[in-house]
Amino acid sequence: MMMAARVFVDTNILLRVVLSEMSQHAQADALLKRVISEGAELWISGQVIREFVVQATHPRTLNVPLTIRQAVYEVLAFDGLFHIADETSAVRSQLLELLLEYPTLGKQVHDANLVATMLVYGIDTLLTMNVADLKRFADKITLLSPLDISN
Repeated sequence: MMMAARVFVDTNILLRVVLSEMSQHAQADALLKRVISEGAELWISGQVIREFVVQATHPRTLNVPLTIRQAVYEVLAFDGLFHIADETSAVRSQLLELLLEYPTLGKQVHDANLVATMLVYGIDTLLTMNVADLKRFADKITLLSPLDISN
């Protein structure tokens, strides 16, 4: 598998890599390590950071959720590992274009925003557990999940 130069990490992968008690931790961790070993730049956005904090501190995600202090410390550790894409007016414009081009409703707008961010920042690959919901954007980005790697 040849990796792109820039790779965007979806919240669902980030959560599983950071929180070892989550299901599919080992698979998500292996995928991220593979991408790193191939020299890819790792990217996240403000949206991913917010979603990480929401999920990591929520009792439906973890039996013992992180405290807000623990979640903030985890996010602070991201600075050395990830480039962080700002949500600019260019991202907003790209999002609105995507919403008109693809059938997108409700919570799926969050997915479209990730793709808009990627397009503006020239990132063509998304690491995600959520391939089914994002496949409508497959003509614009490459989707990569833990199921796509062979050890």
